[in-house]
Amino acid sequence: MRPEGATPAVSESFVPRVAVVGLWHLGSVTSACLASLGIATLGFDPQASVTEGLSRGEPPLHEPGLADLVKAGLAAGRLRFSSDPAALASAPFVWVAWDTPVDDQDRADVGAVLQGVEALFPVLHPEALVIVSSQVPVGSVARLEKAYRRTLPEGGATFASSPENLRLGKAIEVFTRPDRVVFGVRTSGDADRIRELLAPLAAPLEFMRVESAELSKHAINAFLATSVVFINELARLAERSGGDAREVERALKTDVRIGSRAYVKPGGAYAGGTLARDIGYLIAQGQAVGVETPLFDGVRASNDAHRGWALAALRLLLPSLRGARISILGLTYKPGTDTLRRSSAVELCEGLVAEDAQVTAFDPLVRAGADGLPAGVRLVGDASAALLDADAVVVATEWPEFRQITADTFAATRTSTPVLDASGFLATALQGDRRLQYVTVGTAE
Repeated sequence: MRPEGATPAVSESFVPRVAVVGLWHLGSVTSACLASLGIATLGFDPQASVTEGLSRGEPPLHEPGLADLVKAGLAAGRLRFSSDPAALASAPFVWVAWDTPVDDQDRADVGAVLQGVEALFPVLHPEALVIVSSQVPVGSVARLEKAYRRTLPEGGATFASSPENLRLGKAIEVFTRPDRVVFGVRTSGDADRIRELLAPLAAPLEFMRVESAELSKHAINAFLATSVVFINELARLAERSGGDAREVERALKTDVRIGSRAYVKPGGAYAGGTLARDIGYLIAQGQAVGVETPLFDGVRASNDAHRGWALAALRLLLPSLRGARISILGLTYKPGTDTLRRSSAVELCEGLVAEDAQVTAFDPLVRAGADGLPAGVRLVGDASAALLDADAVVVATEWPEFRQITADTFAATRTSTPVLDASGFLATALQGDRRLQYVTVGTAE
């Protein structure tokens, strides 16, 4: 039975090779990119409003190039969308791409993803290969396998893991031109099926045990999180010791044992749910198997301490935050997306409003009434309007267009305006200008 309000099943003449399940950020990108490789792809989501929008070429969120890629797939006849579960029945591959919800305490609602997959067991192709890309903890594929055997003892579907590699703002580039793609499989036969499916991708495929693939995503994000926390903790020492963390960064990156691409640039705390979620997964896994994880515990604690850097700096730079006019440039979690959820800029705004500051903000993609926009924040239509009469400015999201703002604009209305730019994003234009107090993480005042 089709869910109430569901979009109709796709035409019988369309036979998908892959069904992508879950059509928010990960799923929309995955379905559009698979179709761009010439693979007949069905996108499924139980929310009819999502599939109806995608069927018109309108993704449910902003990602550069995504709308055009969806429209191209639709026009070529390689991409279709449906909210009818029955449409999955003919797909020999099912790609699970639900975004895993995370609460404000970095706790992931894994059950929502696993239960969503289990609900589809009765409609799966009898020999479907189910590839789980949703960000779920190690052991999740094994849980699905047990649930499937319990539900359909005679069923022939198999399960694999391919941890998501979604990078907001660069998602299409990362999917279509990856360094490599990791797959965890149970059998060589499933590996062969995946190789054949993704032959058009022409990318290295790394096959391993399912549990190793699941752990690899946790490991990569935990390593990146540890790198961010490491340099920011060192930067806080530099601020109090007369040093410059960017000079230390240069020393690190010119050491061949570390390298030029190391994730050790001083700046803000890591935000969003991705890195925090995997740190949380590893801590929880340690507790489950009786292994202490003092490093991961410390990463979380150090990052939490650093999240208050901008607010603490403003308290030191201004006589009082009460009534102070604070300009925030950028509100989204990162450039290239319209996502406000888990944004450190939003967290800062909330802290400033709580201390009775007057907060004015500009972001190229955020409009009045956007979900997650803090109450008490005045949103304006351009950067110049945001900077007008500001007592202090915070560069909160590194939108490339902000580099077009000159030092003259920052200093137009008052002298010695504090400009907080955690990572030094605008250092070329602003650092050394005597009209401004230019403040970055890790530089002694």
